[in-house]
Amino acid sequence: MTDRRHAIIGWLLLLPAAALLAAFTHWPALATLWHSLYTTPKPNRPARFVGLEHYRLLAEDPVFLTALVNNAWYALGTIVPSIALAIVMALWVNRALAGRGLLRLAYFTPTVLPMIAVANIWLFFYTPDYGLLDQVRGWFGAGAHNWLGSKETVLGAVIAVAVWKEAGFFMIFYLAALQQQSPELREAAALEGCSRWQFFWRVTFPLLMPTTLFVLINAVINAFRLVDHIVVMTRGGPDNASSLLLYYIYETGFKYWDAGYAAALTAVLLAILAALALLQFGVLERRTHYQ
Repeated sequence: MTDRRHAIIGWLLLLPAAALLAAFTHWPALATLWHSLYTTPKPNRPARFVGLEHYRLLAEDPVFLTALVNNAWYALGTIVPSIALAIVMALWVNRALAGRGLLRLAYFTPTVLPMIAVANIWLFFYTPDYGLLDQVRGWFGAGAHNWLGSKETVLGAVIAVAVWKEAGFFMIFYLAALQQQSPELREAAALEGCSRWQFFWRVTFPLLMPTTLFVLINAVINAFRLVDHIVVMTRGGPDNASSLLLYYIYETGFKYWDAGYAAALTAVLLAILAALALLQFGVLERRTHYQ
């Protein structure tokens, strides 16, 4: 009877969170899948069932394929550098340095700035002729370059903005994890003649795997949901060279008012995120050791 009472109390405690999760996550996801099977209703024309027609059109949509490839490169270009940079910054500010508090604050400051503000700051950096990057290039005799107007550089430019914004946020979690590690580990490694690189790779990094799993999940989600700077800086241009999947969903649903097709795009995005989540937990969870 006591075990049953504890189970009932546990489920009651979980009920508010489960209700919110169902109302604002599961139900909208199911509704999106349902709407993707219908056309967009018009004032004089109700929604019509079309089955998988929207999904068939996705395979023939060059903008969707471009946005999908762009998002893959964008994810690769933001996830790996931001996590690597966060680890380096955390290792640096975890040391006994003069002005360590100010250095931590400087690394974390981009995190507290709204993405709209960050995008406008970087717009100044990328402005041709008198932007910060072109001014630095001028010192070396290089000419002006339209960073956001060139198909070759626009995606890399928006990736740099995201990395600058996210790395400081991830650094905080790595710094907290580093401070939880016992200093006796380093002392024991020093007695064994372990170099700094060997200590990091054999001891520090494996102990950071729980934090890495958490950070990686957040980084993957951010790679598919952060489009504020795209709206401000490029609007997907030039020629969809910086268009990401979520931005294309926004354009389809709120600019062209094709809710059915936008729902199909959203379903594809949910499927991609679910597949990545299964991959992360299936692969990394096995290699994650908790203290």
